[in-house]
Amino acid sequence: MKHKSLSLFVCSLLLSSCTNFFSAINFRPSPKVHEIAFSDDAPNPAYRFFYSDTLNNTYLRTLRQDYALDKLVATAASELDTIKLILGWSSAQWEHNGSNTPSKSDALTILEEAKNGSQFRCVEYGILAVASLNAVAIPACPLSIKTRDVAKVRSGAGHVVTEVYSASFNKWIFIDPQFNVMPLKNGIPLNAVEFQQAIYNKEALTLVNNDGLVDDDVAKSYLKWIGKYLYFFDITFDQRVGEEKKLQTFEGKTKLMLVPASAENPTTFQRSSKINYCIYTHSLADFYRKPSN
Repeated sequence: MKHKSLSLFVCSLLLSSCTNFFSAINFRPSPKVHEIAFSDDAPNPAYRFFYSDTLNNTYLRTLRQDYALDKLVATAASELDTIKLILGWSSAQWEHNGSNTPSKSDALTILEEAKNGSQFRCVEYGILAVASLNAVAIPACPLSIKTRDVAKVRSGAGHVVTEVYSASFNKWIFIDPQFNVMPLKNGIPLNAVEFQQAIYNKEALTLVNNDGLVDDDVAKSYLKWIGKYLYFFDITFDQRVGEEKKLQTFEGKTKLMLVPASAENPTTFQRSSKINYCIYTHSLADFYRKPSN
């Protein structure tokens, strides 16, 4: 949506003169984008991920029917068009509010409260986009991304986006439903790690959504802003949506975190919150697996 993109651009201009000051006192993250690399180790066969049954899930059926998602995506000419339609629809449901949380963290509750005027965080955009993509039978999961200085700063060390598994491209791809953007390189959608490496290497990128190309100035602002967050990446082992379930974990941990090969495992978020819920890996093959039930 234009208003969200313009807001991001304006805010970046207003805050640019303050960035170095807040970084120097470890209040806000450093804007620097660092080179990162990962191992090519084979995936650990003990790790299991759990995905929604998109055919028989009554919660997803309710979401699809009550919010006319079938009608929304009926005009899509491709899987990528379907993803962009859901991306734009999810982005348009409320204005961002980084301090507000819903009474329950599920898509139907979030949408109902948004209809009554509530506004939510990046987290809720991710929850909605994942559930809506699942409702039209496309696997997706929230992706938490964190800065290199996640343990040192007091604020702004994390962001939540969405990764979607594209059968057409046979890969996971990055979308940001808060800002209604999808990155492409040479016309190919990127996953979060590919996106980071392209930003670091200053490769030519385009940002798109269902309206077409994102305005060039807005795209530059977003790329300058998002790069610092693409350092640590984590996803849940249990990615099922709307099912009565016992949360599946691995060795008591709910998430798998992808850590650059040269980095230490982060154990603290913004100086005060313990990161005690993750299994850590340096392996891309561990992190990016083809979804399977």
